[in-house]
Amino acid sequence: MLLATSCVDSLDDYNVSQKNAAAVPSETLFSNAVKNLTDALTSASVNSNNYRFYVQHWTATTYLDEPRYNMTSRIIPQNMWQSLYRDVLSDLKESKRLVMENTATIESVKNNQLAQIEIMEVYAWSVLLNTFGDVPYTQALDPENSLPVYDDAQTTYNAILVRLNDALSLINDTAAGYADGDLLYEGDMEKWVMFGNSLKLKLAMVIADVDAAQAKSLVEQAAPNVFTSNDDNAVLRYLSSQPNNNPVSNSVTGIYSTREDYVAANTLVDIMNDLEDPRRQQFFTQVDGEYVGGIYGYTNSYPDFSTVSAKVAAPDNEGLLLDYSEVSFLLAEALERGFAVGGTIEDHYNEAITASIEYWGGTSAEVDAYLGQSSVAYNSAAGDWKDKIGTQKWIALYNRGFDAWLEWRRLDAPTLLPPVEGLVVPLRLIYPVNEATLNGTNKNAASAAIGGDSSATPLWWNVN
Repeated sequence: MLLATSCVDSLDDYNVSQKNAAAVPSETLFSNAVKNLTDALTSASVNSNNYRFYVQHWTATTYLDEPRYNMTSRIIPQNMWQSLYRDVLSDLKESKRLVMENTATIESVKNNQLAQIEIMEVYAWSVLLNTFGDVPYTQALDPENSLPVYDDAQTTYNAILVRLNDALSLINDTAAGYADGDLLYEGDMEKWVMFGNSLKLKLAMVIADVDAAQAKSLVEQAAPNVFTSNDDNAVLRYLSSQPNNNPVSNSVTGIYSTREDYVAANTLVDIMNDLEDPRRQQFFTQVDGEYVGGIYGYTNSYPDFSTVSAKVAAPDNEGLLLDYSEVSFLLAEALERGFAVGGTIEDHYNEAITASIEYWGGTSAEVDAYLGQSSVAYNSAAGDWKDKIGTQKWIALYNRGFDAWLEWRRLDAPTLLPPVEGLVVPLRLIYPVNEATLNGTNKNAASAAIGGDSSATPLWWNVN
C-alpha cells in the first residue's frame, strides 16, 4: 500500500512550494520594484514614513513620539532602509540581470528596458542618499557580503548622476521597452526620456549650493526635455482593492481603516487660509464650514480639526513620483541661480502653481484669483526667491512628504519650528538600529564620517 500510494521520488519533493513561482520574469520584478518604491514614499504609516510630520503638513491626535521626531520608539529608519534595499533595489538588480541574459530580445528593446530599470535605480538610490547620507553602495546587494562598507555620499551621488546620463543615452524612443509591466508610462519611451531628464533636473538642483558648476551643466542639459504638462507626471495609479490600493487609505478613516490618528497641521492650514488657497477643499475636510489645523506636536481632538480629505484617503488615489509643478518650480529656481533654461522666472513660478491647482481639480478662475494676490504674485510676495519658491513648493508638495522634506531642507522655507524647545526638525533619518548590531564597524565609521548619527546632522549638500 505504501508503494501504491507514494507520489514523490524523494522527500525533497515535499519542500517545493506549489504557490511560489519557480522563476520570475524581469518585467514582474520591475513592476514590483516600482510599486514598492511608490508605496514606501506614499505610505502614511508611522512605522516607516513620517515625512508629513517633519514638514508639518499633518500632526497627530494622540501619539506624539513621531511629530516630536522620536525615531527609536518605532523602527522607522530600519523599515525605510529595508524597503528600499530589499523590496526595490534587489528586485531591480535581479530584473537587470535577467534582461542582460535574455538573448531573444532585440538590442533596442533591451536597451530601453535597461534604461527604465536604471532610471528607477537612480531614483531609489537618491532617496537613500538624501535620507541617510553615507550608505552602502559599491558593496551593497551582495548576498556573499553581509558587512558592506558605507560609501561617501557625495561620491555616490556623483556616480548615480553618471548612471542617469548613461541610461538616457540608451533610450530609443521609437522602440519598445517594458509595456504591460510599466506601471508609470505603459511602455511610452518618449515619456521615459522626459521622466529621466526631469529626475536629472531635480537631482542636479539638490547639489546647486555645493557644486554649482556641475549643477548648471546638468540642469541645462536636462531642461529642453523635461515635463511640459501634468500629462507627463510620473504617476502610479492605485486600484480600489487591497493590496494594490493607495497605502494612505490603510492608515486613515475610510474604507480600510477607522483610525483617527492624523489631523491637518496648523502650520500648513494657517498659511493656506491666509492665502485663501483653493486647494484646501481638496487637501482637507472642514469643521463647521472652516479649515482648522491642529496644533503641531501637541494632542488634538480628532472631531475638532480638519483632517485628510476623501480624495487623499481614497483607495484609488494615485501616487506621484515626480510632477510638472515640481519641474516648473525647479526651472524658476534655476533661472534665479543664473542657469540658462529658457523662459522667465515669473512664468515658471506661475506655471508651477497653476499646474498644482489644476492637478488637484481647481479651475482657471481659481488659478487667476490665487495668482492675483500680492502675497502670492512673484514680484510682490514676501521674502527672497527661496522664500517665494520654497513656500509655494511646500504647499504644492502636499501628500508627498519626502519630497516636501527634501525641498524644505534645500530652500529653508517656510520657517518650521520644532514643537518644544530642545528639539530640531530632522535633517536626516538616523541609521537603522539593527545596523549597529549587524554591521556595527562600518556603521560607526559612517557615523563619524558624516559628523554624527543624529537627525540634526545636515547632509553634505545642506550647507545653507
